[in-house]
Amino acid sequence: MTRTGPHPGAAALACARRGWRVFPLTPRGKAPLAGFTDWEANATAAPDRIRAFWSRGRYNVGIACGPSGLVVIDLDTPKPGEKPPAEWAMPGVNNGADVLAMLCERHGQPFPFDTFTVTTRRGGMHLYFTAPPGTALRNTSGRYRTGLGWLIDTRAHGGYVVAPGSFVDLPDGTGPYTVINPAEAAPLPGWLAGLLTPAPSLGAPDRDRAERVADLPAYVQAALKGEAARITQAVPGGRNHALNKAAYNLGRLTGAGVLPEDTAWDALWNAAAVHFSTGPAAFTPAEARATIRSALAAGARNPRTITRGEAA
Repeated sequence: MTRTGPHPGAAALACARRGWRVFPLTPRGKAPLAGFTDWEANATAAPDRIRAFWSRGRYNVGIACGPSGLVVIDLDTPKPGEKPPAEWAMPGVNNGADVLAMLCERHGQPFPFDTFTVTTRRGGMHLYFTAPPGTALRNTSGRYRTGLGWLIDTRAHGGYVVAPGSFVDLPDGTGPYTVINPAEAAPLPGWLAGLLTPAPSLGAPDRDRAERVADLPAYVQAALKGEAARITQAVPGGRNHALNKAAYNLGRLTGAGVLPEDTAWDALWNAAAVHFSTGPAAFTPAEARATIRSALAAGARNPRTITRGEAA
């Protein structure tokens, strides 16, 4: 069956007018068109190139998120028979939008409705945001606990989304991608950026980490040990507070130039990791990452004064 309606080339041009870089996908599919394996480099916002591409066929439209300066949050719906993991098995949580709503509630933030929004072929949503300046956020997957949560994927550098105006017909779902809020893409909220920012140096070998710490002044080593103990000894209900205080204190040392930020990250992350759990009272990697990032930055803005005796 041949689908009639607006030519997807018009949708590609509409994306380009917003400054987004596009490339052709297979007709009625989601994969890059043959010959566009290097789609991130070849995506374009040039109208002449877009007209040349789409004059050849009714290709669906892909948006290269990284070159377009976008972070797209993909709120999916469960496949038939799919059950939530234990962390999200609670009343009222049925899809990715519900999970995001729960995250908003936990962080005391409003649901980010006011941005460019698209419905997807299986009843989900794409929320489009502009990426924070100077960052290079990567893709995340709801299948892994380092992502935002069940049925939430994000697409940024290295990722693409199917653009509105496309129509996908695949065995796991058929339907259009349709704009439901044509607003400008809003800046990615800071708290979401924090959850999506990876911790640096988390994979450093223990031997290298130990050598770095051993080279630090004795008072800095003592601070690392003491703040790690503060975190590991925290009780449920006080874990985030302890992590916030510890990260702030170490941030003051990074601001003073006596503690490398990646070493502080390592100490804080490894201490927080003993509390990572699932369930209604979960303490998740995403929450820890956001707390460390914000508290380290706050501490660095108020650097500790180093006394002559400490510096000796």
